[in-house]
Amino acid sequence: MIKTFRITLKRSLIGCTQTQRATVEALGLRKRHQTVKLADNPANRGQIFKVQHLLDVQVEK
Repeated sequence: MIKTFRITLKRSLIGCTQTQRATVEALGLRKRHQTVKLADNPANRGQIFKVQHLLDVQVEK
């Protein structure tokens, strides 16, 4: 069974750097309180770590 992350954008992107905005967009999040499911792999883990202060992350099995 592949582990997945359920991530939700909790904070606004106002005041964030351009790279943080691009990272959130690459994760598939467009607006606040939107939730997406992503596979657990090193690339997604790195992106989540970069903007972890803006997200709510839950691990699903």
